[in-house]
Amino acid sequence: MEHLQEPQRQTIAQMRHLFNRAAFGATPTELDAAARQPLRRVVRKLIDDSKVVEPLRVINTDNYDSKKKLKGMARNGMLDREALRMRIRENAEMIRDLNVQWLDRMAAGQGAFREKMALFWHGHFAVRAQGRNAQFMQDYGNVIRQHALGSFGDLLMAVSKTPAMLQFLNNQQNRKNAPNENFAREVMELFTLGRGNYTENDIKEAARAFTGWQFTPEGQFIVRDRLHDDGPKTIFGKSGAFKGEDVIGLLLDKPEMARFIVGKVYRYFVNETPDEKRIDTLANSFRKGGYQIADLMETLFTADWFYDKANLGAHIKSPVELLAGMRYTLGMRFDQPQPQVFMQRTLGQILFYPPNVAGWPGGRNWIDSSSLLFRMKLPDYVLKAAEVNVRSKDEADVNAELLARKGKNQFTTTVDWDAFQKPFARTALADLPDALATYLLPFPLRPDQRTLLLKQVKLAQTQTETIRTLTAAIMALPEYQLS
Repeated sequence: MEHLQEPQRQTIAQMRHLFNRAAFGATPTELDAAARQPLRRVVRKLIDDSKVVEPLRVINTDNYDSKKKLKGMARNGMLDREALRMRIRENAEMIRDLNVQWLDRMAAGQGAFREKMALFWHGHFAVRAQGRNAQFMQDYGNVIRQHALGSFGDLLMAVSKTPAMLQFLNNQQNRKNAPNENFAREVMELFTLGRGNYTENDIKEAARAFTGWQFTPEGQFIVRDRLHDDGPKTIFGKSGAFKGEDVIGLLLDKPEMARFIVGKVYRYFVNETPDEKRIDTLANSFRKGGYQIADLMETLFTADWFYDKANLGAHIKSPVELLAGMRYTLGMRFDQPQPQVFMQRTLGQILFYPPNVAGWPGGRNWIDSSSLLFRMKLPDYVLKAAEVNVRSKDEADVNAELLARKGKNQFTTTVDWDAFQKPFARTALADLPDALATYLLPFPLRPDQRTLLLKQVKLAQTQTETIRTLTAAIMALPEYQLS
């Protein structure tokens, strides 16, 4: 694998590209510092800064007794529907808090590479909150974050045993003499191999191996032997009394798996148009190296072709990437958590609520006429407290409160402008648009854009006010939606 020569000075554009893809952006000060360092050192620091995993913790599992709560919903032997509605609402609120806590971690900067990889795995191992057990979603979120940079085999095994996954894909109903193939099918089709690399018989036999994989009301994975089919099975041409763990092992032995995973990584982090030769090379190294995710990503981020012009600005930011990136770059905090869930819903990506087991389709699917308008108005909403006159999609899906209240709808935020503007303190007004765009956009400004931006600056504005005006205007450009 060819790499950029070191200690070659990197450009701001290259570093912005790296931090947008490997994290959620960077501040101008960070980009300046990174551009003065060897590339390998910058990439290694991103990985090292993500070694420590701090779990998400909204639900205290010591005090959260789901079994007791379920019993409490029965009254005179009948289901108390009001208690059930309250339970669903409570869990929806806890999942909302879990959503915002994870977004806070993404926007915090520390460990951003791990959070970015976890967001990728959330779309890959897509699990949708079922509305009745927030603890399961918290455990699932922590599993993908814990294993996000480790061995893919460990990640696959761990996430497959989470109650959230087993519940979402109906494996609780997968029993001897009545196998349910849903989990086994998605493990092969969406999580490891892709279509065409397995047979229907492989699915049927694997489903038998996963019989008995269940969980307790307290959220503990358990294999119920009386429900497990311990008979002989033939999967991928191999025979034995396979159990669920054996199926995971058989999947890891298939070379098609490495290529499927690497292909998906390439399309997400490099370019939606795959380069088959590069993917083959990466996949071979990935498999031979024991499926180590951090090693794969380090190889990718230090490859010279990663910084090719064709890959710059080729990725449409997902709603979560857009929101977390704005927050981190500007040191932005929201006074209330609810607007951030509203934004996710309006733009079509709510953490813990992927549309289905295939995850978010991404790419151009993020953009339609209504979402693009909201995206381009977002800087005004969060930086200028402009009035919001839109309703989010699927409002009742997460039992979220409407933003609409008496008077105007506004997002109230606090921005660390002092830190953001330091590198531009002595930049002349005529040069400010280009200087800011260098750190915020994947492409240089066009002359007409520069002229339009300068027209928005008022003569009486101070340097600080000018930087704020131009920053909001640049973030409202279509190019800011790309990374």
